[in-house]
Amino acid sequence: MGKGDKKTKRGKITMGSFGKTRPHKQKKVAAATAVVEEKATVSAKNKKG
Repeated sequence: MGKGDKKTKRGKITMGSFGKTRPHKQKKVAAATAVVEEKATVSAKNKKG
């Protein structure tokens, strides 16, 4: 159970792999999408009036 073990976090860091023990970091996409949707609705309202 060390650097050579694929099932441990330390082994995954050494090998550069991801999985249940060492998941990828979540990207912050939700905040950016909300801003884009908000701008789209505002521009649509401006085109009508």
